[in-house]
This record gives sequence, C-alpha cells and structure tokens, in this order.
Amino acid sequence: MASALSPPRVPKPKYALPSHYHESFLEKKGPRDRDYKKFWAGLQGLTLYFYNSNRDCQHVEKLDLGAFVRLTDGAPSGSSRDSGTYFNLVLRNEEIKFKVESLESREMWKGFILTVVELRVPSNLTLLPGHLYMMAEALAKEEARRALEMPSCFLKVSRLEAQLLLERYPESGNLLLRPSGDGMGGVSVTTRQTLNGTPVVRHYKVKREGPKYVIDVEEPFSCASLHAVVSYFVSHTKNALLPFLLDEDYEKVLGYVEADKENGESVWVAPSVPAVPGPGPTPPTDGPKQPPPTSITPVSSQDKLPQLPNPDENYVIPISDAPAADYVNGDVPSPGRLVIQKPKKCHLAPKVQAKPPKPPIAPKPGLADVTAELEEKLQRRRAREHSAGLAEDQRVGLGAQRVSQVDPSSKN
Repeated sequence: MASALSPPRVPKPKYALPSHYHESFLEKKGPRDRDYKKFWAGLQGLTLYFYNSNRDCQHVEKLDLGAFVRLTDGAPSGSSRDSGTYFNLVLRNEEIKFKVESLESREMWKGFILTVVELRVPSNLTLLPGHLYMMAEALAKEEARRALEMPSCFLKVSRLEAQLLLERYPESGNLLLRPSGDGMGGVSVTTRQTLNGTPVVRHYKVKREGPKYVIDVEEPFSCASLHAVVSYFVSHTKNALLPFLLDEDYEKVLGYVEADKENGESVWVAPSVPAVPGPGPTPPTDGPKQPPPTSITPVSSQDKLPQLPNPDENYVIPISDAPAADYVNGDVPSPGRLVIQKPKKCHLAPKVQAKPPKPPIAPKPGLADVTAELEEKLQRRRAREHSAGLAEDQRVGLGAQRVSQVDPSSKN
C-alpha cells in the first residue's frame, strides 16, 4: 500500500544578525541593579543594544547615547579588583557601570563610543593601528547615516520659542537647533547657560553651502551634517553644552506666544483648561431641593437632553445638531385677567382627532313672525297698564269722597 505523500519541508528562515560598529560580551549594572549582568552588546549609531546571546536577533535592552556626558575608569568603590576591566558611562540622568574581560576590550568600547558621540576618532586611548582603522570606518558609516536624518535637538521653533524651551526645561539640555530665517536652508543654534546666577543666551548662524554646513564663527568650520554641527559645539565647549532632549516627545499643556499691546513684548500664554463636567449637574446647595422622581424610565441616548453648564464658570457651549425647542407665541396676559393656558401638544399622539358632533340647529323664524309676536306682547302689556291705571283712579276717587263726607269744610 502506497504511503501518503508528505508536504515538502520548508527550511526555516535564517535571520541575519544585525550589523554593529563593534560588538562583544559586556557586563552591565544599572542604577537599579544589585549586581552585574552579562550580555552580548552591539553598538549601532547612537544606540547600544543588549542581547541574551550572540545568536539572538532581537535585543532585550537598549541604551540611548544621545544624553552622553563622559566616560570614566575605575573599579567600584571599596573593591580590590583590577580597575582596568571597569569603566562607567555617565549620561545626563543616570550612570551605567560596565565590566569587560580585558584592558584591550575596555579601550575598544571607549574608543567606539567616543567615535560615534563626538564624530572623531579619539587619540588619547591605548589603541593599535588596526583598532584606529576600524574606528575610522565606523566614523564614515556614522557620518553617512547622520547625513540622512535630523538630530534629536533640532526643533521647528522660532527664536523666542527656543529660548523659552531652554528656560523651562534646563535639565533636558542647553543647546537647540532651529530653522534659520534667511530662507537659504541654513540653521541657527541657540544656547543658554548660567553665569553667576544670570542666564546667558547666545545664537549662532550655520550657513548651508552645498552638502556642507559652515558654522559662522571667527574661524568658520565646515561640517558634513547637522550632527557634526552639534558635536562641534559639544566638543569645543568641553561638554558644557549638551543637546536639548526632552524625556517626553509631546507637550501636555497647550501654549502660544502672544504680543502685549502695552509694552510690545511677547509673552508665553498657557490658558487654563476648564474641568470636565461630571456625569450630571450638581444641584445648588442654597436652593430648594428637588423632589425625587417617582419612577425611572429608560431613556435612549438620542433622547437625552444636553447638560446645562454651571453659570458661574466661563464655558463655551458648542453648537449641536439637536432640534430647536418649540416655542408658543401668545398675547401677554394682563394682571386682572385670568388666563387659561392651552394644553401642550403631545408629539406622540396622532395628529388626526375625531371632532365632537355639532348640536342640531333649529330653523330660524321669519321676520314677519317675529314682528307679530312682539306686537302681540306689546298690546298685552298696554292692556295691563291701562287696567292698572283705571283701578288706581277709582281707588283715589273713593278716598277723596270719604274725606269730604267726614269734614265738610274741606270743600272750601
């Protein structure tokens, strides 16, 4: 019986190991570590990568050298070990301790780190000609890489904004690159230092001449990239100037520059953000308490009314797409007249409503019948008045006759 054909085996993809300027085993101890931990380390650009082994392609840690300050030698304090196998990397906000296998390995690591940070091959280290040649190759690769990207301290801000950033975040650096206002593709360098408690702000122009950047100082200096411009300022000031590098990439507070009309100066304005209203309006404490609802009726999200803001606070009510309220136009009621309000229309009730039947209308009498009836009533009324008048005259006559009979002198 023939066996079922099995699918062909697909070879596992072989991941290429990352290319580093220099790599070897390195023991690392950070500020929060109790002891040294061994890694396979590799330097690429301004980043130091750490791997669990030399066969791994994915790093487990990395260290940014953009906040580089200096390198120092020496074993840990109170240790009797060989100080030639230890060196320390001092960054702006932390210090990392390293341990290597030999003095040669230590000098190699220090040489490559200084090469990529300062963009020059160091000359004060104990290195062989072959080591110097390897560092020169790394320097060429790093210059080519940096020519294609902007340094992290380059920000698209104005001169005033650059000064304000350096003033508000002094711990993030004191050197900042920004676009120049000449429109020729150059840049400007803004620095801020403190001299005897007084801030000193300086601006330097960097011209663009073809692929080169020329620093406009007493002795103009040509650089191949903006990274080389930053390295020039850092190295020629003995690391007194450090590139501006914020810990967070985004601002948390919205601000803008506004010109003061009175004195003509510009100020940085950061408007306060109003507090987000809660899920419902809070009833006033001094006002009358509202009775609790007798029943709870589920209301859909479309039928919910917009919440009213607190009138004591300055809010801007956005324009919504909700239908406008229905208004009833009527006469203004007078104080002495009772006004009966009309019942509100119910939107859910049907618009067509049955009308009550009208009462039967009697036929209207003719004009002749009305005249005859009035004439008859008038005649009856006149007859009653005439008979009443005759009776009154008879009663008065009888009274006068009786008086004359009693007093005969009344005739005279």
